[in-house]
Amino acid sequence: MRFVRTILSAAAAGLVALAAGAMQPAMAQPTIKIAYTDPLSGPFAQVGDANLKQMQYIIDHINSKGGALGRKFELVPFDNKSQPSDALIALKTATDQNMPFIMQCSGSNIAAALIDGINKHNDRNPDNRIIYLNCGAVATELTNDQCSFWHFRFDLNVAQKAEVMVRALPKTTTKVYLINQDYLFGQSVQRDVGAFIKKLRPDIQIVGDELIPLGKIQDFSPYITKIKASGAQALLTGNWGPDMNLLIKAGIESGIDLNYYTFYAHLAGGPTAIGPGGENRVYAVMSFGENIAPEIGNKEAEAWTAGFRAKHNFDFSAAVFRTIFEHVQAAINKAGSVDATKIAFAMEGQAMKDFLGYDTLMRKDDHQIMTAYYVGVFKKGVKYDAEKTGLGWSTAATIKMDDVQQPTSCKMRRPRI
Repeated sequence: MRFVRTILSAAAAGLVALAAGAMQPAMAQPTIKIAYTDPLSGPFAQVGDANLKQMQYIIDHINSKGGALGRKFELVPFDNKSQPSDALIALKTATDQNMPFIMQCSGSNIAAALIDGINKHNDRNPDNRIIYLNCGAVATELTNDQCSFWHFRFDLNVAQKAEVMVRALPKTTTKVYLINQDYLFGQSVQRDVGAFIKKLRPDIQIVGDELIPLGKIQDFSPYITKIKASGAQALLTGNWGPDMNLLIKAGIESGIDLNYYTFYAHLAGGPTAIGPGGENRVYAVMSFGENIAPEIGNKEAEAWTAGFRAKHNFDFSAAVFRTIFEHVQAAINKAGSVDATKIAFAMEGQAMKDFLGYDTLMRKDDHQIMTAYYVGVFKKGVKYDAEKTGLGWSTAATIKMDDVQQPTSCKMRRPRI
């Protein structure tokens, strides 16, 4: 009898425990972690910090829509101090923790190191692979001769941006000066802009062409003096961060009669550095501007950027970041798994609309995003000014996805599933 009572007591206790468990909320699913490595300290920290804030805003939105497979995304930041070695340490930490993704935006030299490191890791560890989501490292060769199955680039490459920039030059411009940063990205800008000038605008003379040390120059006035002496009508630059802000600030303050054609003048800190003196002089080849939505009458996209402006003291510029997370979300749901190999196969060739309503395609041949791009001019009279300067980015040109298609030399090596 004692044995029977023990069994009954245990069964009763089990039922009580089950009932109690049923009354508790279901155990939360583990998050889908994305390692994010960019400069969060040092001279380019403003860029990395702005990226981080925009990504978190996007992730909060994606998570509010259910995440992927019922799981939320979690961004795990790592400061790489603009050094490839620190980015590789972040990669090691991410793979040690079985994170399926690593994301990086700033520095094509860092991107090249990550691609190499990821290729080696994934070859050696087929059960613990990782995907590299490239949100802004745009040296052309990274999706050409150095392409990788594990690398997905969600911003146009330098050659695509260079073509857009050169096509934006007015017919009256016949003399230009090139200044770029002396590393993989800047060298790529120098090469590709020069090539498209020769191809599309042989009437233009390049009267100066310089490479500068990355993040080292505090006073650009000597460069402005040389530009003025050259007779250049326009300065073309791929500089970003303080190398862009200080360059244009020096030019504006000198009073030189010059137009500026840039890849990154619209990013955090750029409008403040430019100021009122840059009105109708500064152009940016950009993936997004806050005035595009009201210009095309997209109320939903306008509400999105208004929500960001209400929380932050700089503009939302990262449409490509939202495109990244929407492509990743769709690929995970399509794959039905957080296995990196299955997600990568699901994502290549994937097509969808971006939040402005324009087509995007993750090209299968080279994992290079195809998406609409814009040329903005810094001016008064727009609905949304930038960084409380009284001026903002008005869309001077819209280039659709089909118009940025360029051939690739990529020879993709795909793994077996």
